[in-house]
Amino acid sequence: MMSGPLSGKTIVVGVTGSIAAFKAPQIVTRLVGQGANVVVIMTENATRFVTPLTFETLSGNAVVVDMFPDRNTGVTSLEDAASRPERLRHVHLAEATDLAIVAPATANIIGKMANGVADDFLSTELLAMTCPTIMAPAMNVRMMESDVVRENVEKLKARGVIFAEAEVGRLASGVVGKGRLADPESIAGIALELLLPKQDLVGRRVVVSAGPTREPVDPVRFIGNRSSGKMGYALAERALRRGGDVVLVSGPSSLEPPHGVEYIRVETAVEMLGAVMKSFAEADLLIMAAAPADYRPAEPSDVKIKKTTDRLTLELVRTDDILSEAAGARREGQGIVGFALETNAELEEGRRKLAEKDLDIIVVNNPLVDDAGFDTDTNVAAILTRSGRELELAKMPKKDLADVILTEAINELGWGQRR
Repeated sequence: MMSGPLSGKTIVVGVTGSIAAFKAPQIVTRLVGQGANVVVIMTENATRFVTPLTFETLSGNAVVVDMFPDRNTGVTSLEDAASRPERLRHVHLAEATDLAIVAPATANIIGKMANGVADDFLSTELLAMTCPTIMAPAMNVRMMESDVVRENVEKLKARGVIFAEAEVGRLASGVVGKGRLADPESIAGIALELLLPKQDLVGRRVVVSAGPTREPVDPVRFIGNRSSGKMGYALAERALRRGGDVVLVSGPSSLEPPHGVEYIRVETAVEMLGAVMKSFAEADLLIMAAAPADYRPAEPSDVKIKKTTDRLTLELVRTDDILSEAAGARREGQGIVGFALETNAELEEGRRKLAEKDLDIIVVNNPLVDDAGFDTDTNVAAILTRSGRELELAKMPKKDLADVILTEAINELGWGQRR
């Protein structure tokens, strides 16, 4: 295997039944040249355009086509792929894969993946994989522009699938339009960028808060909110991926913290304040993505409150504003990113809070917008900066939004590329 920047990375390249399949060997060649271990999975229709032997020769791995090894199709199976190259032995392909690329991606495979269909080896593996996936469509322009293909593409984008957009050119039908497979060099470049992300937070300590807080009413009841922590956890994962030394301060959440972060679990707003302030004292950046309670019971009961009356009155007192406390205590060079959840006049409220709380950046979103509320995997947000930059963003996966927020913070603070 060649050495290179992708050494140690396993990339699955899925090839489907399109005339554009003749370009897929170029993608494999470029990835292998970067040191990647490339495993090719072909649909049976793809083998009518390019032979499995071509990919086997280029990748050095057996090509997987048939779901079952006992069919006499003249092509190899996963059993062959696991027994022939030593580096794949006893390793489940889906678990071993760092990146999946489907090129060319037909309307058929896009529809299968969007709707959870797993009726051949490629669609089954795509459903089982949790790694990043690149889809490179290639099809007739009328298919590309059809409502159902557009809907399926949007479904996959919302789930975080990356699309290497088709190019405009002369298609197999002779029609000129959008539908040509993206340039193989461009597809390989996207793979390189995904597997070797920018390391622009190396040497920086980043504190991220996430999730809700629970303010006890009595030993069994509490005041809380619907925050899932997904945005904060995505920020912690992406900051870690970009080389940061990350502290995740989280309220109650069912999410698993990213491996490699310093994880601090808290329950109440008071506990979150203490953990954030202690961690931020030695940090470069605070991203306050948590949703701590604004109020807490003034005197929580030590015993369960009995249901003895038709009405129960609770006296609530305000909790400390963690963002304001952090801004008041920060030293020169420290950055702060805040979040504002607003249901009307979002930008106006965002600008007010940005100035009032002395923040470098504020991220504003409206939970009433479709796919932008609590416990969603996507968000629709606007980013406002101290320097006056305002970005109104389209719906995107929270992990992608996390990268946008981090990039804006790095630019706003003037850190630039560190290494």
